[in-house]
Amino acid sequence: MTCLVIGTGGREHALALALSRDPGVKAVHAAPGNPGIGAVAALHEVDPMDGDAVAALAVEVGADLVVIGPEAPLVAGVADAVRAAGIAVFGPSAAAARLEGSKAFSKEVMAAAGVPTAGSFTCTTPEEVDAALDAFGAPYVVKDDALAAGKGVVVTRDRAEAKAHAASCGRVVIEEFLAGPEVSLFAVCDGTTAYPLQPAQDFKRIFDGGRGPNTGGMGSYSPLSWAPADLATTVMESVVQPTLDEMNRRGAPFVGCLYVGLALTETGPRVIEFNCRFGDPDVQPVLALLDSPLGGLLHAAAQGRLAEVEPPRFRDGASVTVVLASAGYPESSSKGDVIRGVGVAGGVNDVDVIHAGTAIVDAPEPGDAEHRHLVTAGGRVLAVRAVGYDVSDARARAYAAADLISFDGLQRRSDIAAEPLGVVEGASLAEG
Repeated sequence: MTCLVIGTGGREHALALALSRDPGVKAVHAAPGNPGIGAVAALHEVDPMDGDAVAALAVEVGADLVVIGPEAPLVAGVADAVRAAGIAVFGPSAAAARLEGSKAFSKEVMAAAGVPTAGSFTCTTPEEVDAALDAFGAPYVVKDDALAAGKGVVVTRDRAEAKAHAASCGRVVIEEFLAGPEVSLFAVCDGTTAYPLQPAQDFKRIFDGGRGPNTGGMGSYSPLSWAPADLATTVMESVVQPTLDEMNRRGAPFVGCLYVGLALTETGPRVIEFNCRFGDPDVQPVLALLDSPLGGLLHAAAQGRLAEVEPPRFRDGASVTVVLASAGYPESSSKGDVIRGVGVAGGVNDVDVIHAGTAIVDAPEPGDAEHRHLVTAGGRVLAVRAVGYDVSDARARAYAAADLISFDGLQRRSDIAAEPLGVVEGASLAEG
């Protein structure tokens, strides 16, 4: 099988790595990719938002499967263009990707499907915002209705901050706060059938202890020994299958990854948010522990024959991912800072260095012994992922390898996957 991965970030690097290690995959291509992906895949300069260009590339490279990583191309209908070219694609249509593209639509589907979730109001005026904030009280949860690159959610006790965020977004969904640890569950779907992957937990705030602004994710780990043993089964029965059935009733079958962001409340798991693709970085440790072929699983889902293949299997042990972010993130990012130590860190046993926001540039000085440098090119620059015997072992390996990497302004949390496990900065902090 020949696979084409679309995207530029850490999620896409993790997917490309997993596909490159699949015996059933003979070649991996990526567009446009990043320097890390380039080590395991052939890179192509194609705009991931251009559906016709992506479809043409898929035909050119003889792709049997196209995997679209980010949400923006999915919402824009890139998967539709690839399907129209007769190529299997893992990723929902534009109509189905509205589950992430519009928080209001997602809430409408959940209500129709009877999915347990937070109460909410969709607001477009200051008066509606005030009424919703009054109805739920603090802490206030305000979500941009549209895509917001992982930073569209504000959870605060400061009413003025909540109102300011609502005003900056225009249309917002205001929800009740869900108390309880947050869990990520990924369901691989073929429109009617779905298989769960192993649950994970990620850490959204920029600083230790759940302080500071919300980010796209500063680290993650799996498995979750403290979570209910039947969590995946419960969520598949009460959330995923009813949602697939409802999307089919609407004529928009969901094919791809349905990300279910959950709060484990006192009354059971409740949905914080749906995404229409794998989460980043929370899928990274999950893929590290996957013990069955990823390519065959995604290809079967793309072709509507998921029931014909075995459910995914996972190895014993644990995996922890620690994100290294650039100076100024998440409000801004520093670019062009030279990164050192990636090769050494990547050479550590059971460690992968996942590229997210990196680039390669020519050395500034003609006589420089290193003719080209790896530099920062985004907010979340790298992720160091380790596998260990248990969470504690994987965590120690990840941080030891992360210590080997440096660049100016490097930011990282020191409490990813630390005890007490399961207690993070609170639910309702899904990617937005």
